[in-house]
Amino acid sequence: MIEAKSLTLEKTVIVGIINSQQDALQSKEYLDELAFLTHTAGGQVLKRFVQKMQIPNPKTFIGSGKMAEVEGYVTDNEVTTVVFDDELTPAQQGNIEKILRCKILDRTGLILDIFAQRAQTSYARTQVELAQYEYLLPRLKGLWTHLERQRGGIGMRGPGETEIETDRRIVRDKISLLKKKLTTIDKQMATQRGNRGALVRVALVGYTNVGKSTLMNVIAKSKVFAENKLFATLDTTVRKVVIGNLPFLLSDTVGFIRKLPTQLVESFKSTLDEVQEADLLLHVVDISHPNFEEHIESVNQILGEIKSLDKPTLMVFNKIDAYQAEPWDETDLMAERTSKHYSLEEWQSTWMHRVNDRALFISAINKENLQAFRERVYTETRKIHITRFPYNHFLYPEGLD
Repeated sequence: MIEAKSLTLEKTVIVGIINSQQDALQSKEYLDELAFLTHTAGGQVLKRFVQKMQIPNPKTFIGSGKMAEVEGYVTDNEVTTVVFDDELTPAQQGNIEKILRCKILDRTGLILDIFAQRAQTSYARTQVELAQYEYLLPRLKGLWTHLERQRGGIGMRGPGETEIETDRRIVRDKISLLKKKLTTIDKQMATQRGNRGALVRVALVGYTNVGKSTLMNVIAKSKVFAENKLFATLDTTVRKVVIGNLPFLLSDTVGFIRKLPTQLVESFKSTLDEVQEADLLLHVVDISHPNFEEHIESVNQILGEIKSLDKPTLMVFNKIDAYQAEPWDETDLMAERTSKHYSLEEWQSTWMHRVNDRALFISAINKENLQAFRERVYTETRKIHITRFPYNHFLYPEGLD
């Protein structure tokens, strides 16, 4: 896999659709996220194109009129990359490249590219490389010709950029070798987890960029990389933490995202073993995000896929310092008050009720309400610990001093 290098921001446009699965508001939210992903990968979004259509065009995803509009803008503004919000078929990607004559990516390819930049350890790089090869396999014919130009930038960090002659058989062999390598590393990591003893395990989970790594740094007093970009953390970090005099293991895991590529879910299932083997989940949520409830649903969906949805969970609503309710004019009889107008106190009451009083509201960066957070984590961890070791429960008081 090619090493990521610092790049000049590429001129980029993004494309999405509005249909029965996603209305105009959802489409805007998805494109906002796609723009953030593009920025994270090293691109500058110059313009967004949106088309209302029930079924994507099987040849070019969007209609011919909208494609002509995109083509004109790309040519006039020397745009180098066009990113589509939904996954393109190999045929669609090839057809669009012929029309626009520039680099074409979909959301999956963009996320894979970011992962290629962010992977630090050999394990993470192997997982990303496997996902890249599986994504590229059906696209080899068109992509290999495209790569003869040897251009760098967003989406071009994938494997095989200097191996134009590589055919499908060799790529399949590479996928097989990577899977064997991951199997070997998985066994090593399983052994490491087994060697940690019977300590209670707590895992931070949540949507990407909600502040998990910042919270990890505050609790564990460690220096896990944290940045206001998507997927700042790819490698699972495990730290031994002591609250009061009660020790436990705390792990920070890769963030989730809507429309997470299937290749990544499969490749990173081993990383998510930390979640599967955890005794307690801390589901961190960015309450300042206008669509945080959709983020919660996305995370729960993935937790369900890895059979971890029924684990004991505390909902940790982070970034309360940045939360702002939308203004609402009570005198306007035509205006309807919705959840977007809720005060922080109303959200607290709502979620306390929804999750049976298992919600906490904090600011990790400003260290607000962290004492209450520590006390609750201590209480929940203690319950698990004394169930596992009933004979030494007297070592740990019921609450922090």
